Amino acid sequence: MKVAVLGAGVIGVSTAHALSMLGHEVVVIDRQHAVAEETSFANGGQISAAHTTPWAAPHVPFQAFKWMFQADAPLLFKPLRWDPSLWRWGLRFLANCTSRHAALNFEKALRIATYSRGVLQAWRQHHGLQYNQTTGGLLYVYRDQSAAAAGYATAQKLTDHGLSQTILDRDALLAEEPALAHAEVPLVGGVLSPDDETGDARQFTETLAKIAQDANVTFQFSTSIKALTTRNREITGIATDHGTIEADAYVLCLASETPRLLKPLGLAIPIYPAKGYSMTSPITTSDAAPSRSITDESKFVVITRLGNQLRAAGTAELAGWNTALDPVRLAPIVSATQSLFPNAANYSVIEPWCGLRPATPDSVPIIGGTPYDNLFLNTGHGTLGWTMACGSGQALADLISGRTPEIDLDGLGLDRFSH
Repeated sequence: MKVAVLGAGVIGVSTAHALSMLGHEVVVIDRQHAVAEETSFANGGQISAAHTTPWAAPHVPFQAFKWMFQADAPLLFKPLRWDPSLWRWGLRFLANCTSRHAALNFEKALRIATYSRGVLQAWRQHHGLQYNQTTGGLLYVYRDQSAAAAGYATAQKLTDHGLSQTILDRDALLAEEPALAHAEVPLVGGVLSPDDETGDARQFTETLAKIAQDANVTFQFSTSIKALTTRNREITGIATDHGTIEADAYVLCLASETPRLLKPLGLAIPIYPAKGYSMTSPITTSDAAPSRSITDESKFVVITRLGNQLRAAGTAELAGWNTALDPVRLAPIVSATQSLFPNAANYSVIEPWCGLRPATPDSVPIIGGTPYDNLFLNTGHGTLGWTMACGSGQALADLISGRTPEIDLDGLGLDRFSH
């Protein structure tokens, strides 16, 4: 079967690779000149099944309201009157801010995240993949007792779901990560998530794309997708600025661009872009830089060592498809990183970046079929695209191939938004 995969980020390339391994002829189409040029370009680097707590939770609406008046807030909601898609998304988000929905959404996200981590490990071993990965776990650090209490409660919930978590007092935290001894802010404790990993998502995507190309996957870059052409309930082709591309099946891995392509087909998909920021600086003092990825839970910033560079990422801005970099949004990430690891990197040399992450109202990706028989979705992973990429790609490839996926896809499909 010939399958067209739309999008060459970490989700699209992982999907193409999984399809190729199952014997399909695959073509990947992207508007950029290479893989991983947009959302997958410079993320926080974490592969974290322990980070699947959904954004939508009972305490979030009040907190988000307060943050509306803070330009550097971790989550910034801009109620644009001319953007009805944001309001529709926001209403669905509010509907998910209940204890019952939060628990259901947590289970669904955790299901795909833990499966994906296992698939990544299998691919890494099979292909000998190298992408500046570390496998020593992740550390969550807390600057005050209130944040620590909330973090310890989350750790207990994760433990109850089978994820190993170790609660650390301050001394134990510094023993796990000695570089934190140089922090310029007080730290009261932390949590170690020993089974999670880190790695450079862009480097991984580039490496996997090369393997896929060697297996005869075709990549068609610098190609803008204009529309999907249809007949009855089937997709007949992809109209692009380089002509029409035809296949037997089509997979949309277009992140925040997915709704625009589906709207003419009568499919309303609740994905809205959440703009995130990152900074990358060269490490100058190895011992002063973290050996593990750090999540600063008080500042909502993740800090990851990628080879000889220090990457820090955070914030979410719901303000449309605007990709302009706002220095005000980047500044708290730099400040939080420098306060924890003041001597680690040359903070006068910063590579700033921002990208649009495809957020669903329930923080769960959309993986599965559509009302069109040969059209499939693998999108809406939000901040966890790198975490979920390999597993969602494998599960969807199995589904397209008529195989039973290794995980239950119930509750992950588009049909959950039909009521």
